[in-house]
Amino acid sequence: MSRLLNTSLTTNEGDPVSVVGGEGCWYHLSDGRRVLDGSNSAGALGHCHPDMVETIRKSAEFPVVSEGWAWKGRSQAAEDLIDIAFEGEHDWVGSVRFGLSGSEINDMALSLGQALTGRNAIGARERAYHGLTGLSREVTTQPQWHGGLSFGNGTVNPAAANCPVRVISAPEGALFGKRVVQHAAMSEDQMSDTLSDVSSVIVDYTQGGIYHDAAYQDQVAAAAKRAGALWIADEVVTGAGRSGRWFAFQGGKSRPDMVTMAKALAGGVGPIGAVILSKELTERMGPAAWQNYSTHRGHPMAMAGVSAYLRVIKRDKLLERVKALEAVIGSSLVEIAERHPSVSRVDGRGLHWTVEFHGPHWQDWTAATTETPVASQVVAAAMAEGVVIGTSGEQTSLFLAPALIISDAELNLLLNALDHALDVADQAYERSVA
Repeated sequence: MSRLLNTSLTTNEGDPVSVVGGEGCWYHLSDGRRVLDGSNSAGALGHCHPDMVETIRKSAEFPVVSEGWAWKGRSQAAEDLIDIAFEGEHDWVGSVRFGLSGSEINDMALSLGQALTGRNAIGARERAYHGLTGLSREVTTQPQWHGGLSFGNGTVNPAAANCPVRVISAPEGALFGKRVVQHAAMSEDQMSDTLSDVSSVIVDYTQGGIYHDAAYQDQVAAAAKRAGALWIADEVVTGAGRSGRWFAFQGGKSRPDMVTMAKALAGGVGPIGAVILSKELTERMGPAAWQNYSTHRGHPMAMAGVSAYLRVIKRDKLLERVKALEAVIGSSLVEIAERHPSVSRVDGRGLHWTVEFHGPHWQDWTAATTETPVASQVVAAAMAEGVVIGTSGEQTSLFLAPALIISDAELNLLLNALDHALDVADQAYERSVA
């Protein structure tokens, strides 16, 4: 019996095959196979990228420096992040603080919002996911991510809530099909009323397969300002290039009070998170000490990874590459969806896309069953084709998030494998209809 607790997201839970290596967009498995990694939000430069490998070698010579010590490598990473990723945003951007993960950095941002406003409640959109640590779990509105236990007999023991959460509607559009809506579309007035007592409202750009347009972002920003709340842009997935620009929020006119980043920011060489405060918010904090600390935040290896990753993205013009691929992937996925009756919706931006099936409402999915979700069945079928496709733990959703360095041939392989694997979902859909 394995001593490792089940995460419920392992791609090959029932298979003893393990990862033994990797290169570029490929994993090397213990049974001798090479499989294309088509869904890895943290692996934006693929595996064992030469620049990142060299970065690890050099950074291993650095001392172990906690966040309590000043260290020039951490300061340099902050300067690089502002100078490169926030180029053209210097009138807005203020300061940076690093963390260890998306969950942790969202918790830090939300806690700071409470401290600055004196309010306890938090706002989020429907079907949101912001992490499973502290306040980030509070604003994760997808029911299967309740932070507790889900049993095969349908029983759920969720972790207790710690603060009120106000939920606003999310955009309803998609490139193909329609999604199941929880809240009818709200006007700016309705959003402002809903957010009237919140400290912050946090919105991301991919979770639940919901991709924001500029108009929605600007409406949320205006409603938050009217309500006296801060607006946090969760760019844990989309920041640092995956949306075809440095940040998804740059598609709108509004600018957030805080931006959170993680996943790919250190090029995959170590755990990373970052919260970027606006210049206005930085000045509002003034000389106050932000009493929030962790031993390994700003670790030398992660900081070296941040600086190296940002330079590779800029040098290799990967933002332009991602933007060019967006239209190619979108049109291909629509063609695939039209061939498969199981597919209810397709949407995405840059190199992050969601394929959703007809099936139970997402609000009813708590993972409290021994049934293998349809999405997991499709993942297994794609693995048999030599391709890794992702699922967020929901019953009826897949997501594609290949490395930003993916070649045209590798992208074709990914899309063809998805096309074939969706036959499994079609069979399940036909049985449910019958």
